[in-house]
Parts: sequence; C-alpha cells; structure tokens
Amino acid sequence: MSHSPSVETAATSTPPPATVAVLGPGGVGGLLAALLSRAGHRVICIAGEETAAALRRNGISVRSGQFGDFTAPVETDTMLREPVGLCLVTVKHTALDEALDRVPAHHVAGGLLLPLLNGVDHVAALRERYGAERVVPAVIRVESTRSAPGVIEHGSPFTEIDLAGPQDRLAELAARLTSAGAETHVLPDESTVLWGKLAFLAPFALLTTRYRLPIGGVRTERGEELAALVEETAAVGRACGAPTDGARILARYDAFPAQSRSSMQRDAEAGRPLELDAIGGALLRAAERHGIRVPLAARLVSELEREAGSPSSGTGEPPR
Repeated sequence: MSHSPSVETAATSTPPPATVAVLGPGGVGGLLAALLSRAGHRVICIAGEETAAALRRNGISVRSGQFGDFTAPVETDTMLREPVGLCLVTVKHTALDEALDRVPAHHVAGGLLLPLLNGVDHVAALRERYGAERVVPAVIRVESTRSAPGVIEHGSPFTEIDLAGPQDRLAELAARLTSAGAETHVLPDESTVLWGKLAFLAPFALLTTRYRLPIGGVRTERGEELAALVEETAAVGRACGAPTDGARILARYDAFPAQSRSSMQRDAEAGRPLELDAIGGALLRAAERHGIRVPLAARLVSELEREAGSPSSGTGEPPR
C-alpha cells in the first residue's frame, strides 16, 4: 500500500503585499490574479492587446461559488517591463513559447517563476530559459474558465495548489497564495507533485475529449476504459517516482459533479488547439522511457491526433 507524502500547509501569517505578474490571465491565471488583487497585492497581467485593453477598462470579474462574485482591478501590459518578486505562468502549453517572449528573464532574476500548466515537460524548458533556482514546479487543481476577456467562471468548490521544493524556501509563497484563497501546500518531491496531477488529469482529459462526454457520462458509459486508463497512468506515475494510487484517482472522479468537463474537451468544442502533446504525449514518452505498456492511452492519443488533424509529437520526440 502506498503512503501519502508528507505535506506542509502554508503558514497562517499573512505575508506583506507583493508585486505579482500573471502571464496569461485566462481561466486559471485570471482567477488567481483577481484573488491576489482582492487580497491587496499589486497584480500586473501580461496578455495580448485585446485582453490587456479589456482588463484595463473593466478589471477581472469572477463568478464563483467558492469565493462569491466580485470584480478586482489589475494593471495590464503586453510585456513585463519591470522586476517582480513572483511571476505566475498560466498560459496554455500550446501558446507557451510565444508567451514567454513577453517575460524577459532579467525581470524575474530576483524572484520566482511559478508555472501552473498541464503536463510535466515544461519545467525543464523554463529552467533552461530562466534558471533552475527561479522555477518552482507546481500544479493547480481547479475548474475555472474564461468566458470573455476579464470574465472568469469558477466552477469547482476548491482551488488547491501544490508546490515542490524546500519548505523554508517556499513557505512565504505558499502563505501568500493561501491567504488569497488558493489552499497551497509544499511537498518536497517534484515527481510526486507533477505526476500526481498528470496521472489524474490524463484519463479525465483523454476520455472526455475522445468521447465528447462529461465525467458522469465517462463513468457510466466508459467505466471499464476509465479504470483501465487509470491503471496505465498510475503505473507510469509510479515508475516516475510518484506514489500514484489508481483506486484513489477513481474515487476522486466519483466525487466530481457529473457534468464536469476537462479543459481539453472545452478546447476541442471551441476549435482551439489541444494540449494533447503536453498531456498524452508526455504520458507516452514516459511510458516508453520506463518500458511500460500503455495500449489504451496510445490508442486514444492516436485517435485524438487524427481528429485534430495535426498530430502531436507522440512518443520519441520531445515537445516543441
């Protein structure tokens, strides 16, 4: 039986106000930007011209069962033009390379870069670009969608972040995020943080998108495939050093509202590029490295590639 890793909860003391940049104020970034602004921090959202103009005029409006409905003012720009102590990277993986050109490395040289993206491969790319000491591997668990520039629909009854690294180095960051409303924990092991989420996310994303069903429909109509895919992803997660437990992952799906949809499914419905390489491709590459057979995952990725009309890198090649 696997045991849960030790988790440190953020300290209860509230850190002083900080200047925080948010690269990509979409569903996740917009929610966190609004929460941090409401908590008294100076927030600079970095986005394209249209989004920046909308945020400059109207701020960010959040509709949330957890946090209530509120509007928070933020500063906006198309580039980060000054040093900040913290930069959240919350763009889609498909837009990451282009978006990073908006954040010059010297403006985060004295602070921390916190990527909250799906997948695992982006961490190495960010370390190469900004320096290993600047990048904090992390994941977020939340269902939050941008319905229009500066308008955020937060649907989940939770907003949880896990940070990977030393407690003494990350305690203030965790406390800052927790005091703003995102319950944040510090775990010592990077693989546990990153693969703990990917092992959960991959079955949810691949099955809901492939069959155009919410999680309730997947549970009832594709239950055997869900259980089999969870076993595949959990095995890969364990091989990568994370204590992933298939039964616990399935129990978390059972607790989801039946109409919950994955962000990949929403992207497919809207005709946007899919994060298929970041999620499915990363899973297949790790399985190949560790000699683990994942036939169901491979089939689903292949079918989604064909549907999308532009295959991801699949196995073998690193993501571009």
